Amino acid sequence: MLPGPYGPQASWVTAENARPGTAAWHLTGHQTPGGIEGYASAVEAQVGQSVRLYVSTAAASFHVEAYRMGYYQGLGARLVWRSGSRPGSRQPDCPVVPGINMVECHWQPSITVPVTATWVQGEYLLKLVGDGGQQSYVPLTVWDPASTATYVIMDGSFTDQVFNDYGGYDLYQGATPCAPRVYPCSSRSRVVSFDRPYAGAGDGGYLGLTYPLTRLAEEHGLDVTYWTDLTLHEHGDLLTHHVVLMSPGHDEEWSRAMRTAATDAAAHGVNIAFFGASPVLRKIRLQPSAVGPDREVVNYRDARADPDYGVDNAEVSQNDWANPPTSEPSSTLVGATYIGYNNHARFPLVVTDPTSWLFDHTGLARNATVPGMMSTDFQAYLPGEPGPTNVVIQARSPVEVEGHGAEHADTSYYTMASGAGVWQSGTNSWIGDIGTCVLGSPCPSGLAQTMTLNVFATLGAGPLGEHALTP
Repeated sequence: MLPGPYGPQASWVTAENARPGTAAWHLTGHQTPGGIEGYASAVEAQVGQSVRLYVSTAAASFHVEAYRMGYYQGLGARLVWRSGSRPGSRQPDCPVVPGINMVECHWQPSITVPVTATWVQGEYLLKLVGDGGQQSYVPLTVWDPASTATYVIMDGSFTDQVFNDYGGYDLYQGATPCAPRVYPCSSRSRVVSFDRPYAGAGDGGYLGLTYPLTRLAEEHGLDVTYWTDLTLHEHGDLLTHHVVLMSPGHDEEWSRAMRTAATDAAAHGVNIAFFGASPVLRKIRLQPSAVGPDREVVNYRDARADPDYGVDNAEVSQNDWANPPTSEPSSTLVGATYIGYNNHARFPLVVTDPTSWLFDHTGLARNATVPGMMSTDFQAYLPGEPGPTNVVIQARSPVEVEGHGAEHADTSYYTMASGAGVWQSGTNSWIGDIGTCVLGSPCPSGLAQTMTLNVFATLGAGPLGEHALTP
């Protein structure tokens, strides 16, 4: 690990990104739904393991290209592995489980992908390529349990999955659509499964909600390692081996094990950065599928409807962590409260404290604005809500919340007795604002990138309370 201007650096990250990159990871040509699609037997793997892919395609044959995502001279990825040609076939339609409206496929394995030592830890897109030009993605994270890197970048696969409407259902809408703002929708799923492709390009939310942060970190050679939320759920005790947990995007869905691990790590001085609004909002539990453990994400929203209600209330799924029987608002960890959304307008970030470390090297003064940074979901510090009282407001931005009118979103942090700091952006569009113009995402904002690098630098220096001003 080496010191750097934006936080600790790792020589392996610099060396990896100096290897030849390629733009061939992009999907090309006109793609039609069902041309080629697939899912993996795991959302994450370690070197030495193998992952099965389940592929359905109209193509007579197909192959797989594995791209490690990063900076790579600005090209964005490196080709790590390419399979030989495999025969293509249409797999059966995926049934809907009555009562819980879970879409779960029961496909035959199409190809086994060996994760060898040539697969450097990181985030991967497996590109499925049919012989007729059909293309789509399957995401995979290769993680290293022995890592002691400064930064853990955690992809929110659970939230990606609950917004995945492949087969007509997700945890928000069903095949019979609900009216706008009717929530929760009665025809929605109660359980969603990883045993199905992601709708659309197949990447879930990865390219818009995680990749821009990964690309920026690797461009600057930062000392990173990569997890999914499943890693935090299954191996959360390893978080104390790191300095910062970074939640990049729309990280709503948290299990009891995830929250316990993050809270325990923070009690030992581990900083947390929530780049997306509404984190730790929904309480989920996991259960196995025929493919393997922890493959089905359960959220009945109404705890009383969950079969675990009255049996294991510590694990029972809920619409909001603040609801009974759990009654643990996310604000007690995040330091801010979810206040709503606006999917139709963007609002400027408004600087409250220009002396804060967040605005180093930006030249921004009090009441200066950064256009368009606040959109979709919003968070705010509400003094009457449960949680910390030593919250530092860095930016307070007027927004319009659908169904509620004028509100404000806060960018803020607080520190714990351990010295750990928890920072949150106040918006769900932060990661998009440092994006790279892929798949329709916004082009990079220099100010957004600088502020993000300040988060890396400040939180990466150790427990935030030891070196940042607090009330």
